[in-house]
Amino acid sequence: MWDWIVNILFVVLQFIQQFAVDWGLSIIILVLIVRIILTPLLLKSTKATARMQVLQPKMMEIQEKYADDPQRQAEELQKFYSENKFNPFGGCLPLLIQMPILLALYTLLRDLPKYFPDHEGVFSFFNILPDLTASPATSLAEGFTAGLPYLIALILFSVLTLIPQLMQSRNQTGAQAQSMRMMSVVMTLMMLFVGWGLPAGVLLYYDVSTLWQVVQQLFVTQKVIEKAKAEEEERMANAPIQVDVVRRERKPRPHKKS
Repeated sequence: MWDWIVNILFVVLQFIQQFAVDWGLSIIILVLIVRIILTPLLLKSTKATARMQVLQPKMMEIQEKYADDPQRQAEELQKFYSENKFNPFGGCLPLLIQMPILLALYTLLRDLPKYFPDHEGVFSFFNILPDLTASPATSLAEGFTAGLPYLIALILFSVLTLIPQLMQSRNQTGAQAQSMRMMSVVMTLMMLFVGWGLPAGVLLYYDVSTLWQVVQQLFVTQKVIEKAKAEEEERMANAPIQVDVVRRERKPRPHKKS
């Protein structure tokens, strides 16, 4: 199954390479194709995230109310999701789709010379990144000058992870925003560690993809979030009030002693 995904990616990149000439440019074109295809799904995911922000206080209220009864809490939350037609995992779908592409690209770049045994020279990006199969770790072994472009790609790999998270935290308040910022910093440091051994082609794919996301978030996503939040707030305000009635058990009347 996994080889099948890698082979499809290889065929797509091979086709792009026929007119793009440069391997790095082929990866950038691949990013644009994937991002354009995912745009409708991403906008839907963004609306789901905005709705979650509006529904969050009610969800927290349910969690606090049934904190001592996990089973009842899960039932009430499921009921709440159903009544509001909300999927709490809807915002994760674009990321889940892109992860196999990144992993397949990593596998492909690692074994790229095997796919092109007759290829002369290296797989480069206009000599900016002389070898897309090399990692920052291996390139620095050849000297600081040789490794500098790879270090820049690695820094972008981590920083561009931080920026979208910080932009998203602007829509949060209080402890939730603080928690998101802290998690973003931790993730950025983790990305530095992970990216140290990744092929430069994977770093290039991620950098361009995340840069697209930042630009999209600045000019499109924020407007979508604001509109979706306003619509959800209006819907919640016009929703019928539900009264949670708890019936008490009737105690049997004491019988008079004869």
